[in-house]
Amino acid sequence: MNAEEKLATTPAPATASATPQVTVKTNLGSFVVELNQEKAPVTVANFLSYVDKKHYDGTVFHRVIGTFMIQGGGFEIKDGNLVEKSTGNGIINEAKNGLKNDRGTIAMARTGDPNSATAQFFVNVKDNAMLNAPNPDGHGYAVFGKVVQGMEVVDKIKAANTATRPLTMTHPATGEKITQPAGDVPTENVVIESISKVSK
Repeated sequence: MNAEEKLATTPAPATASATPQVTVKTNLGSFVVELNQEKAPVTVANFLSYVDKKHYDGTVFHRVIGTFMIQGGGFEIKDGNLVEKSTGNGIINEAKNGLKNDRGTIAMARTGDPNSATAQFFVNVKDNAMLNAPNPDGHGYAVFGKVVQGMEVVDKIKAANTATRPLTMTHPATGEKITQPAGDVPTENVVIESISKVSK
């Protein structure tokens, strides 16, 4: 079992704080997220592993729906194009942990496979009960924290003008890069300059 596979199935050891915080610095301002390590240990450990690797630095919010959520952490800018970054293995879905997809919470994005979340996340900009387990597909979307400072920045991001733009993604079966048009992409890139741990 390699390190990534182990990470996908076991929680991180308990630390002094069950509620670590991170600062998400964007080109539109910063916000602070408190992570719920107690309720979502695997998800928080996975997210912090990407923070430690600086995976998120230079990625963008590539999907913005002002009445729903803002999604990011998966695409970087290369030669003016949005290109998906490589990630590790998917993690187990912790959507049944009792945390709800309410306004200001952060949750993991995934495919139709409930255990496919890797690096991409979203912030709910309103209460989205239709994402709470067992909705919408019997599994739900795993909430693992909440915005505790700077929600006005999230609201600024959700107001971004969007359009259909090409995204270059990795085909899940073949691994080849494919470019397809995608809706709800900000017309001006909303860049995650960094995500860093808050020292307490």
